[in-house]
Amino acid sequence: MDRTDKPTRTSPRGAATRSALLRAAAQVFRTVGFAKAGVSEVVSVAGASVGSLYHHFGGKADLYLALYEEFQARQQERTHEAVVEARSAGEKDPTRLMNIAARAYLLGCVEERETTRLFFSGDGPPGFDYQLRERLTRWTDRNVALFRKAEEPVDEALLIVVSGAMLIAVAEVVRLDDADARRLADDITDLLGTLQPRAHERETAAN
Repeated sequence: MDRTDKPTRTSPRGAATRSALLRAAAQVFRTVGFAKAGVSEVVSVAGASVGSLYHHFGGKADLYLALYEEFQARQQERTHEAVVEARSAGEKDPTRLMNIAARAYLLGCVEERETTRLFFSGDGPPGFDYQLRERLTRWTDRNVALFRKAEEPVDEALLIVVSGAMLIAVAEVVRLDDADARRLADDITDLLGTLQPRAHERETAAN
């Protein structure tokens, strides 16, 4: 499911209206869920008009997807910063770097637990569950690539295992209080850190 493209050049007033609509949509979706939310509720909370909503977005689903894109961008920034910081501190082990990236992703979900629940609850636009899995798989592939030499093929089995584990892990950590969620995130990422691509295992065994 793809977002409807909208013009990106807006006036300061238009940008403020768009931001207000997104904040209102997040509030309404968290309160009543996506399926039960109505456009009229969103514009009422935003103090905007229905016309202004459809000027900036294609409808309720487009609002939801815009919120997800913003969340995903913040998550990507968190994981990128965690890996850069680790490398700056001298960390070079690819397993450990993937571990650090996964932990940063999970802790970002804990930090934004209400927003995370919105996207991982199963209450989204038609086709969103598939898009969520696809995006998480692409994110995982970038991190699993830390294992891989440039000429090595993708280990599809490892990619499926890690992305599937992360999908379940997110749903579990956001159910817990902060301390327990952090402990579970540590346990999960430590366990993920023990996984190795099969090509790497064969190479190691041969040596």
